[in-house]
Amino acid sequence: MSTNRTLSDRARDLHHRAFVVDTHADSIMAVLAGERRLTERSDQGHVDFPRLSEGGVSLQVLACYIEEEYKPERALPQALRMIDAIYREVEASQGKAAIAFTAADAEQAAAEGRRAVMISLEGGEPIGTDLAIVRTLHRLGVRLIGLTWNQRNAIADGAGEVRTRGGLTTFGVELIKEMNRLGLVVDVSHLSEPGFWDVLEVSTQPIMATHSNARALCDHPRNLTDEQIRALAKNGGVMGMNFFSGFLDVDKSKATLERVLDHVDHIVQLVGPAHVGIGADFDGIGSTPEGLEDVTRLPYLTQGLLDRGYRDEDIMAILGGNHMRVLRRVIGS
Repeated sequence: MSTNRTLSDRARDLHHRAFVVDTHADSIMAVLAGERRLTERSDQGHVDFPRLSEGGVSLQVLACYIEEEYKPERALPQALRMIDAIYREVEASQGKAAIAFTAADAEQAAAEGRRAVMISLEGGEPIGTDLAIVRTLHRLGVRLIGLTWNQRNAIADGAGEVRTRGGLTTFGVELIKEMNRLGLVVDVSHLSEPGFWDVLEVSTQPIMATHSNARALCDHPRNLTDEQIRALAKNGGVMGMNFFSGFLDVDKSKATLERVLDHVDHIVQLVGPAHVGIGADFDGIGSTPEGLEDVTRLPYLTQGLLDRGYRDEDIMAILGGNHMRVLRRVIGS
């Protein structure tokens, strides 16, 4: 099927009535690098506040990814710089964006016509082995934490450490308990598979895989197996579809909007429509699927779901309702 879809009035209306959530974008890295501002519409990268509005996004999670050159000693200062940059971009938006500390904050911002922004930490290196730091990051507005990137840290082994078959450390177990207590979402994207299972044993709250796809369709350690997807669903969690070509198909040339829909279909057939959402990984990926080149193209995902026969209520859940259910449960309304 061609990706050259026509956007119908029905899809456009449904998309803009939905509360659309994307649980992962790395856009703040471009801001820190001085390449662009989120307040200004750009033809570079994938996300900025004007394009979020055009794409109908209600809540964008901005990730603080700590590059390897800062790990481990300089990880915390770099995380603080990124958090500061997010606040400065929101303040400079002149009311067009707002930091969301709760699900209700995000809903209020959307009701006022603003883009809600939530902060996540991608990789736990800034925390080190000190729970006081995670409490402080929570006070600063961080609401989701990806425990690892691909490497091992003091919390767990990452997806790139599969040879070790290692999961959570003793400190990692204590961190999960503290995150549950504080109201921080545990993000298992980038975590090793043993770590995934350890998290489910420890966490009393639903989890997210904010930007991971189905391994059955693309055999990559960053994607979840069917067994993991079933376990995540049993936990009440949600996984956000990653738009990186290499996580959609082993042949990147086949990465299209249709392939994203194939991953959605696979997960829905496994566990129903209540456990899948969007986690595009925009501005953190080197290639995007044909038909989803930046955030303004998200209405075409809605069109694709309609074309594949999804009910309106299920589409609205996939676009953001599922993620909002977990955010209300974990961080509070």
